[in-house]
Amino acid sequence: MVGDALSRPVGFVLGGGGSLGASQVGMLQALAEHHVAADLVVGSSIGSLNGAIVALDPGEAADILSHAWARITRDMVFPGGLLAQARTLRRTRTHLFPSSGLAAVIASVLGAAASFAELAVPFGAVTTDIAAGQPYVITSGPLLPALLASAAIPAIYPPVDHDGRHLYDGGLTANVPMRQALAMGARSLVVLDCTFPGHLPPLPETAADAILYTALVTMRTQAVLEAPIAAATVPVVYLPGPSLRRISPLDFRNTDALAGEAYSAARQFLQKVRIDGPGLYGSPAGRCGQP
Repeated sequence: MVGDALSRPVGFVLGGGGSLGASQVGMLQALAEHHVAADLVVGSSIGSLNGAIVALDPGEAADILSHAWARITRDMVFPGGLLAQARTLRRTRTHLFPSSGLAAVIASVLGAAASFAELAVPFGAVTTDIAAGQPYVITSGPLLPALLASAAIPAIYPPVDHDGRHLYDGGLTANVPMRQALAMGARSLVVLDCTFPGHLPPLPETAADAILYTALVTMRTQAVLEAPIAAATVPVVYLPGPSLRRISPLDFRNTDALAGEAYSAARQFLQKVRIDGPGLYGSPAGRCGQP
């Protein structure tokens, strides 16, 4: 069994990717079937939202998240039409949407007053400290502001002021926070990267595609560089995701397909993989970027 071969503590690393985070539901289902459990959890952006549920209830997280993701719509997370967005941007000059919709989604699953102290295993929500230009990991205090900071996509959501810091989305500096999990004490890593690990994004066909392509390639480069560094000292199980498709991280209409395909891919991978000490098992790299 994969779980028996991993050195403890086992750290689950959940990467960012907006609505693509639905694939992590399928990955968690496959991990539960193979009795691979988290001793600590670190997440960035949407991975921090999913990761908080894993840290709260490692045994039931996949089921909880499956029901939660089935209810999420774009309008819930990004409320208001074009006129409302224009008014928000004119008023704030920094972002298009208030974070109230995302806060309501988080509160509906975790509760508005939930704190890190209530979690079953240690958890780190990765954010970006704008003044320092570096990752900043929140591990204590109330969960809601930490999760909002971790998912505060620039120009989409407002930054969050926390503990004297100005914080934005953790995906800017550590979208797949392997280093942060090691710093928290993990001796094995299980990586749930939701930005189509093993594949390069499709070539852009429009201006919007080009922006998305740039973001995905940037996030992929960080993971491709860091995974082998981590794997030099600990086992890094890098789960495969669903097949490559052209989906915006702001589009929440593909939850079932992403979760289902990710479950099948991760299940098949876990059935075949054999862990034998430190090393990279699986890969974030696409065809043109082997680590």
